Amino acid sequence: MADIVEADGEEETACRLAGEGAVSTETAAPLNASELPLRAAALVPLLGERAAAAEAQGSLTEDVVEAFHRDGLFAMWTPRSLGGAELDPIRSLEVLEQVAYGDPSACWVLMAAAIATGVAGAYLSDDAVGDLFAGERVPVIAGQGLRSGTAVPVDGGFRLSGEWAFASAIRHASHIHTGGQVEGTGEQRIFVLPVDQGTLIDNWDVLGLRATGSLDYVIEDVFVPAGYTHPIAQASSPRGGSLYRLAIPGIAMICHSGWACGVGRRLLDELAGLARAKAGRAGAQSESDSFLEGYGVAEAKLGAARALIFETWRGIQDTLETGVPPSVRQQTLMRLALTNATRSLQEIASFVYLAGGTTSLRAGKIQQLFRDVHAGTQHVTSSPVVIRACGRELAGLAPGEVWGVRGLAPAS
Repeated sequence: MADIVEADGEEETACRLAGEGAVSTETAAPLNASELPLRAAALVPLLGERAAAAEAQGSLTEDVVEAFHRDGLFAMWTPRSLGGAELDPIRSLEVLEQVAYGDPSACWVLMAAAIATGVAGAYLSDDAVGDLFAGERVPVIAGQGLRSGTAVPVDGGFRLSGEWAFASAIRHASHIHTGGQVEGTGEQRIFVLPVDQGTLIDNWDVLGLRATGSLDYVIEDVFVPAGYTHPIAQASSPRGGSLYRLAIPGIAMICHSGWACGVGRRLLDELAGLARAKAGRAGAQSESDSFLEGYGVAEAKLGAARALIFETWRGIQDTLETGVPPSVRQQTLMRLALTNATRSLQEIASFVYLAGGTTSLRAGKIQQLFRDVHAGTQHVTSSPVVIRACGRELAGLAPGEVWGVRGLAPAS
């Protein structure tokens, strides 16, 4: 990673993650998986410039959404056969880290839409995919897959009803990706339907991640053809390669891990920029042993958390390339690495907020990041239940159990 460019006060911190030779944002090159991290890095200044406006309106600005389309980021997990990048886990982490550095809300929208769009392309029927991906660019699909509505089997499909919350990116979506439990069997499936067949509830009034527009929505007795559905934990696909053996829960671990790394890096870079800007003044942080010790500890926490994430995912990527899904232990480690990064991020955010003094209190980047962190740490993927299950498996107390959507359960 390149070093941070010298900041001019706390409001201006250039992208530490954007290396030399970053792809220009002026024109769109043909989609190439190896280029996506550089394209993401090149968007960091735009994301930073638009963050305040996006927060104010509760959704990303149009130029950011257009940039995600143009640079192929919405298609990062779409199968190559459909024009996507089908990005491997390590490059995926690098892309998300860059985008989160630019704006945590923008990254949250990107990962929510990219995963729903990608798995639709991988898992839905040929007819459904032919319809959804017939345009010049990939659709934007978003919604809530974990919470379940009720799906009543009927001839040719299901009638779906329910209420869902936290549909990140749905304000930018053409279609809804939503979870439902099949009546009679209890099977958990994902359903994809046009966004205008649901009712969006404009109730997004939250502490942080305000620009994600994670609205609630209602669906009332809507017919969804069978081909527009798939099992929630499906790990085999009629199109695409090894990535889709992760299933939705595995790709979600990549999402939140990359997000935590990027936001943590930005927090520490903002604080370092603030300290440099005030160097030489009476009582400056640069002269405080307490501050310097705290900053060093925070850097160590972030570096260690990031190292565990990348070490874990390199091993998983190697496994996927052999043609098999991750082992139970690897699935434990991906969750352990994420929960560790999330806890480290929360501690880093608290240190930065306190060390930033009154600058943190006022409207600005540190305040925004602090709020966004404390919204992101509420996500179910980093809940105490997850870390307890990891501990149980690592201690050898879960023989015969496997990871499902909601945790460890007997293999049967």
